[in-house]
Amino acid sequence: MPDSPAAEIVEKVGGPGNIESLTHCATRLRFQLRDGDLVDQSGIESLPGVMGAVPQAGDRFQVVIGGGVQTVYNDIMALPTMTGDAEGDVDDAAAIKARERARGPRGKVAWLDTLFEFLSDSFRPILGALLGASLFITFMALMATLGVIPSWNAPGVVLEPSWAFINLMWQCVFIFLPLMVAYNASQKIGADPWVGFAIMAVVMLPGFMALGQDATAQQIVFLGSDITTVPVFGIPLTVFDYSSQVFPPLLMAAVLGPLWKGLKKIIPTNLHLIFVPFLAMLIMIPLTAFLIGPIGVYAGAGLANLLSSINDFSPFIFAIIIPLAYPFMVPLGLHWPINAIMLLNIQTLGYDFIQGPMGAWNFACFGATAAVLVLAWRERDPAMKQTATGALAAGLLGGISEPSLYGIHLRFKRIYPRMLVGCFVGGLIIGIGGGVRTEAFVFTSLLTIPAFQPLALYGIAVAAAFITSMTLVMIFGYKPKPTAEEAAAADTDATAAPAGPSGAPAAATAAATAGGVATATAARPATATATADPGNAPEVGTALQIMSPLDGRAVPLSEVPDPVFAGGTMGPGVAIEPSGDTVYAPGAGTVAAAQPTGHAFGLVLDGGIELLIHVGIDTVNLKGEGFDVKVSNGDRIEVGTPLVTFDRAVIEKAGYPLITPVIVLNADQFDAVDPIELGPTTAGAPLLSVETKASER
Repeated sequence: MPDSPAAEIVEKVGGPGNIESLTHCATRLRFQLRDGDLVDQSGIESLPGVMGAVPQAGDRFQVVIGGGVQTVYNDIMALPTMTGDAEGDVDDAAAIKARERARGPRGKVAWLDTLFEFLSDSFRPILGALLGASLFITFMALMATLGVIPSWNAPGVVLEPSWAFINLMWQCVFIFLPLMVAYNASQKIGADPWVGFAIMAVVMLPGFMALGQDATAQQIVFLGSDITTVPVFGIPLTVFDYSSQVFPPLLMAAVLGPLWKGLKKIIPTNLHLIFVPFLAMLIMIPLTAFLIGPIGVYAGAGLANLLSSINDFSPFIFAIIIPLAYPFMVPLGLHWPINAIMLLNIQTLGYDFIQGPMGAWNFACFGATAAVLVLAWRERDPAMKQTATGALAAGLLGGISEPSLYGIHLRFKRIYPRMLVGCFVGGLIIGIGGGVRTEAFVFTSLLTIPAFQPLALYGIAVAAAFITSMTLVMIFGYKPKPTAEEAAAADTDATAAPAGPSGAPAAATAAATAGGVATATAARPATATATADPGNAPEVGTALQIMSPLDGRAVPLSEVPDPVFAGGTMGPGVAIEPSGDTVYAPGAGTVAAAQPTGHAFGLVLDGGIELLIHVGIDTVNLKGEGFDVKVSNGDRIEVGTPLVTFDRAVIEKAGYPLITPVIVLNADQFDAVDPIELGPTTAGAPLLSVETKASER
């Protein structure tokens, strides 16, 4: 059984030629395919490590992986067929890679799909900060409910310093939320995220708000609201408090992206570092302050007023519609604009009326997951027990519905009707009770129940939603009922299947036949070739050596300023702080992936070791500037073959660390991967010892 389902996923979505583009979010791989009918959905869902698969309109397809999605994504993008090594896939792979480097809207998707992908990727990276802040808010609300402190966020209330400090722990996230959104949105659209951050920071400076106190400032009425304007070079500047606003940074980034790309086209490459950021800021700061910012404020206010009008007209209907709509909104990404409106409601109204009914949907979702968990225990289904346990924990403790939705509910369509009944019951109770409000943005989990008022009404509603969904799913089940023919076939298979392990060897390494070129004639991994050529397998317990690819100093991976490498997510190895400027092959083998940017190389060494050499951290952002690549995919290499020469000055000037991880990607195929010696090293000196598995013989 392969350790990563990467190759199988690519095969079952129709092969690399069927992949128009590939991105990922926190839990899912997002494919844009050329022909969605080529997908083997049931085959994908049966793969180890896959929680579910979700087909979508427009030949889009999502594969639910969970927390390890980054690793699987990297595995897919490192496959020979995706890097252009395999014969016939060069054009398709190059197109995919080019779109990945562009980091902009990709694939043949409708403008609406692109919009919601943009919104999703603008908010997703800060969900952890939002969740943490919401728990601080819940704690403050609980203390106020118990009478320990006064109403913690009422106008004019002054908390004593200890409680005021705790209050700052959540305010730090929401006050500066526009800066976080500006960073993520600018990065998503293909611009320098720090430039986007800086542009938005201008309108959040205390000095910007102070302009409204100038003697020349005027109060005017616009669209029924009092606003402050001040003349700047004779042009009226509207002074807003942009704290917690999300629409202005989103609009700013949407304009910054095309401008950034246009400037890069007309400015010579060697002047990009200075003049592209400068001109972008010169244009975008006034544009944001005078035009984009106010438009964003009023656009958000308009949407918020629309929903508020519906709620004012009939809180009863509103409380029912919201939980019934959310199960369909979340898979489409339509909930992101609603989250932005919740934040705006709190800033403008002092409370939000959407999160309460939304809680009915969340707890109905979690109740259905709890039922699946109970049924999985009864049926002794370990895979579903693991999936449901993780999804239920994420839901009840974090208020996150995506693991339940994508990992279970969208896979088993019988769940949705039962879950919708729970949504209706919870919304009905909230509607009859006159609605539920909260004075802060929180995730609807068990831990945040005290943040809602009336507390008893909200508690009864979410409990009813949870119990209703759980009961119905437990009674009626969640798996499709087999036909008579399927039941007979399953019974026959159970009788005829031989007992014992399958004995099938593990899949060959990803680069074993890269570009149609056979790997080294020396020893190959026993798991990949024992049956075909046992004479070439290394002896049991053989220690293979990987030489240093660089002059410098070898240090533990824990010193790499990147959690993926430092935490060993990619695999074991060491890192080198280089003193030279050339990376050499650390062993004889084949180049499986030579990135055109020069920042990373995938090698398959004789003996079957799959090695990653990553030159610096985040150096992919240089897009090849300062790198002179010496090899190509499929090239035969020997110890000391130059792979790339890099310009240290260019990397250091850009602010990227030069430390270079050297990682064994398929370490699970070996008994041990250990550094030979840390400290000073030279290219060609022994660096890592890799011991073959005794069990492989």
